[in-house]
Amino acid sequence: MDKHLVIIPTYNEIDNIKELVPEILELPHDFHILVVDDNSPDGTGELVEDMSLKHERINVLRRPWKEGLGKAYIAGFKWALDKDYDTILQMDADFSHLPDYLPRFIKKLNKHDLVIGSRCYNGRLSVVNWDIKRVLLSRLGTTYARLVTGVPMTDATAGFKGWRREVLEAIDLDKVLSEGYSFQIEMNWRAKQAGANIGEMPIIFFDRRHGESKMNASIVKEALWILWKIKIKK
Repeated sequence: MDKHLVIIPTYNEIDNIKELVPEILELPHDFHILVVDDNSPDGTGELVEDMSLKHERINVLRRPWKEGLGKAYIAGFKWALDKDYDTILQMDADFSHLPDYLPRFIKKLNKHDLVIGSRCYNGRLSVVNWDIKRVLLSRLGTTYARLVTGVPMTDATAGFKGWRREVLEAIDLDKVLSEGYSFQIEMNWRAKQAGANIGEMPIIFFDRRHGESKMNASIVKEALWILWKIKIKK
């Protein structure tokens, strides 16, 4: 039987994670969970560590400082490969990605190597409580990414994904350049370069349940130059 791992990066997500983890554990397929916490001052790491002592499917990887989303996921991917998981899923901690979609990813991964949960599928943007600036950022980000990388995704910046382990094994994770917003785009490109069969499935994307968004101007600026660096290296 395949082993499934859900990786959730966290930084000050204690209110969300204490609700999210139990919901995932109740789903079919016996998902295991890895929370990658970047030394959250609010005690997220300590909470998940306590939860892991009570349930064998909960794991936590506590990192000494905040290095960005990309570094957290790379650490999580390496941990998953070392522990011999067959499918690795990634999702946000804030309920913008609903746990109920996770079993659908498993079904899609029977036919694809990488599955992307798309907020914009067949031309329709499915988001809840987004302002116009975020809508424009998502649309322009996808258009820009397609032009620079040549990967024909309808939602290039999406962070709700499922991977077959073989794809991650084929990618040199130590060479991934991005740390923030551009990480999702770069990983799509590297998967395509590795010959992955990439699929998408529609999701509804909700605004976070608790806390504040971590998106800022510096993250977007990083995405702009990183994509050209990827293009040049290609």
